[in-house]
Amino acid sequence: MTPPPSLPCPARVVVLAGGRGTRLRPYTAVLPKPLMPVGDRPILDIILRQLHRHGFRDVTIATGHLAQLVETFFGNGSEVGLHLDYHRETEPLGTVGALATVPGLGSGPFLVMNGDVLTDLDYAELLTEHVRSGAAATIAVARRTVQISLGVMHFDDHADDSRVTDYVEKPTLEYEASMGVYCFSPQVLEYLSPGAYLDFPDLVLRLVKSGETVRAWRPDAYWLDIGRHDDYEQAHAEFEQMRSRLLPDDLVVS
Repeated sequence: MTPPPSLPCPARVVVLAGGRGTRLRPYTAVLPKPLMPVGDRPILDIILRQLHRHGFRDVTIATGHLAQLVETFFGNGSEVGLHLDYHRETEPLGTVGALATVPGLGSGPFLVMNGDVLTDLDYAELLTEHVRSGAAATIAVARRTVQISLGVMHFDDHADDSRVTDYVEKPTLEYEASMGVYCFSPQVLEYLSPGAYLDFPDLVLRLVKSGETVRAWRPDAYWLDIGRHDDYEQAHAEFEQMRSRLLPDDLVVS
């Protein structure tokens, strides 16, 4: 088994696992999204084993919907080589609001990620790059291409909004999307209020507006957000083929 890399500094990880998973209903009516199976194990089990492999040891799981199932399944984290604790939301606080009340995050950089991300990115490399850059926030991003299966018309004549100025048949759009994995420096917590609802886009815009540096990190990595039916089905179809990249040691923790 390959030894874990050395991290540039001690770092906590917060895995956001409290969402209701409405896009994956009806499955998530009885099973929290982080426990949805991919291949032969829950997606959150894959994530936690990857974090261990990349040198992280202290992980807080922010729970909410069906929290007791997540907490019972993973316990104290000993089976995946981690020290796990839990921060249970009593009311929905958005995708980032819970961070304001997670104790002990202000002592250094910390990693935050969604609990439904299937990727082989190097979390230790992300943290190293974040610390090196001095940014307030670093966001892992992936390039995506979308084929629009329609003829798209453009109306750029401001004097006559019915006048067609261009017509593009089935255009292809390229964009860079957040992978749902972030590194934050402690000052980011100053932009959060305990008990206040806040989503990640709103936090990022607050940081940018206040003059904080927010950077993108572009790994050459496999990535799926299994929160959508299409991506979840793709994850099932590709897991065995990708297993050596996702779990290269098929980790057994001593």
